[in-house]
Amino acid sequence: MVINVHREIIMQDKTKSSMAAKAATTASPAASHAGVQVLGEQGSEGRKAFYIHIEALPGKEQQVMQMLRDIRDCVEHEPATGPWFAVRLAPTTFAIFEAFPDLAGRQAHVEGGGGDIFRDLTRMNAILAFPAQVHRADVLMSKDSFAHLPQ
Repeated sequence: MVINVHREIIMQDKTKSSMAAKAATTASPAASHAGVQVLGEQGSEGRKAFYIHIEALPGKEQQVMQMLRDIRDCVEHEPATGPWFAVRLAPTTFAIFEAFPDLAGRQAHVEGGGGDIFRDLTRMNAILAFPAQVHRADVLMSKDSFAHLPQ
């Protein structure tokens, strides 16, 4: 009796797994998501940063590149946004690293044009595989300028 019950549970689990796998493969590739997920603590006063992990939907890499250009255009006019870098880690994987002098500067950035771009859920759902993962960070140390090599 116990063996039969155990087999039945295993069979039910296999059926559920099979159904879940089938649902995953038939789900819309642009399933709706929140656009952005904020991780980490706000932290105490001091220099702040964001590290933002961005994963493009396959075939949407150029639209993500345009989104990065649009965000850069916004931060060019933000006095409290310091060093700002957009990088590509893999064909569909991108990231932004940006630094701020303090909590107020980081919050002003969130409330500005770059934040507006991430709050555009229609755009984010059309080009991102999952919500952009925004990691709050405290800046511990930095080198704020490029060294010039002798010529």
